[in-house]
Amino acid sequence: MKILETAKKAKVASYSFKNTSVDIRNKVLKDLKTIIIDNTQNIIKHNKLDIDDSIKNGLSESLIDRLTLNEDRIKGMADGIEVIINLEDPINLILEHRILDNGLDLKKVSVPFGTIGIIYESRPNVTIDCAALCIKSSNTCVLKGGKEAFNTNKYLVSLVHQALKQNDLSEDVVVLCDNPSREEVAHLMKAKEYIDLLIPRGSANLINHTLENARVPVIETGAGICHIYVDNKFNEEKAINIIVNAKVSRPSVCNAVETLLVNREIAKDFLPKISKALKENNVVLNGNKEVKDIIDVNLLKDDEYDIEYLNLTLAIKIVKDVEEAIEHINHFGTKHSDAIITDNIENATKFFNTVDSSSIYHNTSTRFTDGGVFGLGAEIGISTQKMHARGPMGLKELTTYAYHIKGDGQIR
Repeated sequence: MKILETAKKAKVASYSFKNTSVDIRNKVLKDLKTIIIDNTQNIIKHNKLDIDDSIKNGLSESLIDRLTLNEDRIKGMADGIEVIINLEDPINLILEHRILDNGLDLKKVSVPFGTIGIIYESRPNVTIDCAALCIKSSNTCVLKGGKEAFNTNKYLVSLVHQALKQNDLSEDVVVLCDNPSREEVAHLMKAKEYIDLLIPRGSANLINHTLENARVPVIETGAGICHIYVDNKFNEEKAINIIVNAKVSRPSVCNAVETLLVNREIAKDFLPKISKALKENNVVLNGNKEVKDIIDVNLLKDDEYDIEYLNLTLAIKIVKDVEEAIEHINHFGTKHSDAIITDNIENATKFFNTVDSSSIYHNTSTRFTDGGVFGLGAEIGISTQKMHARGPMGLKELTTYAYHIKGDGQIR
């Protein structure tokens, strides 16, 4: 299997790369940033090949938006690298240190995982984000991008290789799987001898398939069925701005709001206003019968609030109070990002303490859930699980630890 040969090369490279100094790792990233900026037009040229193919193949507008790289987005990738360069080295940090009763000197030290596999779809900026984070954290990585972004990903990885070679490092630190078959990807998911951690990024189908079939430890990066709940005491102008931003600013990403919950006490007054604001931005509204009795929406059944639209569509539901809103979110949500708009501090506190999500907001948009925005430089994924890592994953989440014990002849 070619994909296993690729993974093996990355694993072998990991043994020497983990001893690379932070100065050299930062130098690779500085060179990569320059190379990306210098090749902006070449990146756009290769990206256009993928966009043209995707249009011919009938890919949805939301997926084409995720696929598209322009000058601003490429600059954003480069700026993210600069942030990563300036972050503290996450490797060889002493997490704990104590002298045992028998005189042994015990240190708990942060170390890289080794080789990280990332399976992702559409968004080619993920290629650079993951490569940069893995390089800074002394991990090697095996990248499996979607076929719709193949030309872009292949060119971006060639730029990473250029930066590695300029610093006398192996190209196998960052490897791309060249358009492998489903069978090969299935073997990658089981390659425990080569892959230390597997991170799927993309649709719910991709994530669930990985979770069900992988033998390699997996970080679950769940779909984003994000909610905003509007309480009965709130600032109307702020609420409208927040909801429109959370839905409209970039509807194809996982931190865009998909369901609006409205307190019953304010529904008859507020729903027509928010409906007008959303429809002015071409948002299609769905809702159950109670919502439809107040505003014009496409009818939804009560069990149809589990959809991640990833486009200009928003589901609306009326709830009795904050408790019912929390119950709905914990039932239909994906533990990603959820928000409450309220002037009631007690209800906001209850929302923070009871909603079971990785990022919880009060009086602001869900669109802030992002590694770059959180000061991580970039993210390798947004974890919706609870073990090891949760929320946007940056450098520290790409490390594990080892115990270093020094003695002077002690025996047990």
